[in-house]
Amino acid sequence: MAIKVIVELQAKPGQRAELKSLLESVEAKHGPDISGFLGSIRYEVLDNPDILVEIADWESAEVRAAAMQQVMASGAYAPLAELLAVPFRATVIRPLV
Repeated sequence: MAIKVIVELQAKPGQRAELKSLLESVEAKHGPDISGFLGSIRYEVLDNPDILVEIADWESAEVRAAAMQQVMASGAYAPLAELLAVPFRATVIRPLV
């Protein structure tokens, strides 16, 4: 069953643009090759300019978990730690049946 993942990322003050750029570059480099990744959209939080929210679509939770292990092992997200004020939060959701 297809799922969505809501990821909340809080950049260090004034570093949202750098965070957005990093996420875009990782998606451009790895996204097209990741089986089961259906795309994502990033949003800004209107009352907090340092927070980005990404909503990603995946074929399944299992496919996403495997893909995230591969991307994390590649080190692609290593620079993320330098840009975040707090650890990111990811919530995996699916439609109610």
